[in-house]
Amino acid sequence: MNSPIDSEAPALLQARGLAYLRNDEPIFGPLSFQLYGGDVVLMEGDNGSGKTTLLKVLSGLLEPSSGEILLNGEPLTLARLSHQVALLGHLLGIKAELSPLQNLRFAIGIGGLRAGITPHHALKSVGLEGYEDVPLRQLSAGQKKRVALARLLLVPAALWLLDEPYANLDREGIGLVNRLLELHALRGGAALITSHGAYAYTSGTPRRIALRNTDMAAA
Repeated sequence: MNSPIDSEAPALLQARGLAYLRNDEPIFGPLSFQLYGGDVVLMEGDNGSGKTTLLKVLSGLLEPSSGEILLNGEPLTLARLSHQVALLGHLLGIKAELSPLQNLRFAIGIGGLRAGITPHHALKSVGLEGYEDVPLRQLSAGQKKRVALARLLLVPAALWLLDEPYANLDREGIGLVNRLLELHALRGGAALITSHGAYAYTSGTPRRIALRNTDMAAA
């Protein structure tokens, strides 16, 4: 989707002159872009172009070297992140000693609960019905990724930052990610995702952003 659901609403996410340096070497930027409700944006780039670093900056895990990040028109603060931004990275942020159900309940305690859904329903939606109480360490890599996807369904965050969400998933799992993105966009959320493109989101005509070492260009 290329246009906001409500053209009068501020951007869910706005980056202004954003840049990140490591040991005085530029990783990305400066760059500026916006995401509105209903946007699903694919961020593409070679290894080392800064895709993962950018998501960490946008989620508050790293502080930008320069520039500004706005959420719903207001400066990003750590206090606002847990309920407004959901990050799914290479490290899934789930605990191996807990069951899927326990992990989801822990996530609710931090990020809140979206109206109209329960942990059991979220697990069923991602194909993990019957695995609620199985220790996470006994699950496959793909099943662990599904637990992390169930967490996205639960929390009320309008902005999803997804780093290679198709990794470790079979064809059915890839379709699941696309359906979740479609649902999130339809209810007014936005998503910025990295992907090598093999199974990237295909609904409508999503905006694509090419990230290079020192600049960003949107198609």
